[in-house]
Amino acid sequence: MPAQKRTMDGSGYLLYHSIGMYPGKAAEMAEALSDFSFGWGQCDNEQWGRALGLRQEFIDRWSALIGAPDGTLTTSENVTTALNSLVGALPAEHLRGRRVLIAGDCFPSMHFLLSGLAQRYGFTLDTVPIRPGEHWVRDHDVIAAWSADVGVCLLTYVTSTSSHRCDLERLVAHGRKMGSVIGVDITQAAGLLPFDVMRPAVDFTISTSLKWLCATPGAGVLHVAEPLLAACRPELRGWFSQDDIFSWDLESFSYARDARRFDNGTPSILACAGSLPALRWHAQQDQAALLEHNRHLSGIVADLARDIGLSLASPLDEAERGGSVMLALPEKQDPARVVAQLAAAELYADHRGQILRLSPGFMTTESGVARLADVLKAL
Repeated sequence: MPAQKRTMDGSGYLLYHSIGMYPGKAAEMAEALSDFSFGWGQCDNEQWGRALGLRQEFIDRWSALIGAPDGTLTTSENVTTALNSLVGALPAEHLRGRRVLIAGDCFPSMHFLLSGLAQRYGFTLDTVPIRPGEHWVRDHDVIAAWSADVGVCLLTYVTSTSSHRCDLERLVAHGRKMGSVIGVDITQAAGLLPFDVMRPAVDFTISTSLKWLCATPGAGVLHVAEPLLAACRPELRGWFSQDDIFSWDLESFSYARDARRFDNGTPSILACAGSLPALRWHAQQDQAALLEHNRHLSGIVADLARDIGLSLASPLDEAERGGSVMLALPEKQDPARVVAQLAAAELYADHRGQILRLSPGFMTTESGVARLADVLKAL
């Protein structure tokens, strides 16, 4: 059935770890993109002023969301390109002959990128493994692997396969003692869990506007803190990387003094324009109430798993968990069939291998979780 003809009340929507929803999302996105198209299609000389104004609002709203000081955040297509830009900009002493540390339950795209860059930049990628029989990397194991030869460590605030929430304060405090550059991927937390780039202070932050922020694909961000920002020299650079983007002197390129140095060619605007309705909606909500709603429903899902004998693949303690509850399906169960059966009951989830991923969000209701219980018990 064509997407524009489908209706969904959201009561059984459990995919906030992937694509978030809020009331009226489709209509507001359509209006925002239509407005952009109308302005871009006008026969005047104000197209870029309107478009760049939308991008700046996107940057400003993201900066407010994570407490990023003015001039330390810019746009990126996704978390992978954001990380690539950061690595390519770092002074060599942070990489060459050093270790780059990452946990084995990171988002795979981060590992794919870093493993491909290791030889070029002369670093060794060290991946802290998940212990046999467990579902997430222990913070203690990350600290045990984190010594003074680690030039850069990328932390995953909340993992995508277990919803494990790392202890950022403890890990960052250790990283400061080791003298490492510390970055954090907040993709699975942004918009639900409080996060401030200054508490604890990290060197760089990467994320996307999908998931709990309910926005569009292609709307990623990169935050880089001082003094690291001033030391970065991005390889991917272009006319928008300059203080004066209209400087045509081919021999006098100079980086912008702020995060705009991580811009390059003509920036993408559509993803920013399409994401603004969600960011505006989110900023108007009671953030504590949104989290409490998730915690309440997540607790019901966790109790359900216990009642029907399914193993949790997420921490039981909500202080150590993001917004998702992952369940380990028995090996005899076909996870694709389970997801299809749920969809038939208007319950929307997904799986990674035998891990069923369930994320109750802003539109999910107790009645939706009750339907989930009925279907899983029947299966």
